[in-house]
Amino acid sequence: MSLEHLMSSNLLSIDMDDDLEKARQIFNEHGIHHLVVTEKKKLVGILTISDLYKHLSPNIGTRKETPADILLLHQKAHQIMSRNLITATPDMGIYDAILKFHDHKVSCLPIIDDNGNAVGILTWRDILAILASQHKQRLRKNQSIESNKH
Repeated sequence: MSLEHLMSSNLLSIDMDDDLEKARQIFNEHGIHHLVVTEKKKLVGILTISDLYKHLSPNIGTRKETPADILLLHQKAHQIMSRNLITATPDMGIYDAILKFHDHKVSCLPIIDDNGNAVGILTWRDILAILASQHKQRLRKNQSIESNKH
């Protein structure tokens, strides 16, 4: 099964010069954990929600918020994004993707086309959901076979 059929192609991305406040808003609005960072449509990085909150003060949005806390929100995505990316292509198979997740200990694989443009993303949660779905189908099939024997 190729990643083209498994990846999320409805990509949410930010430009590398967008500030962290924009990233925070996207994470909060969409309940996602990974943002593709682009420059002129080319994939240049990944920003995770964990990366973001490691760099922000826990006091943001509280009575303890300081001007220094607010300044952190004005940092640019390129200042904290991951640049050493492990990527995949749409024609890659699911088990090759699983090896990439395992061998490189990453939580997502940006999917790129031949020009380096981000065309999708696959997360470890997506992989887990796919494997769980396949296993449930096998269980139902086995239960059906067993009930036909009786």
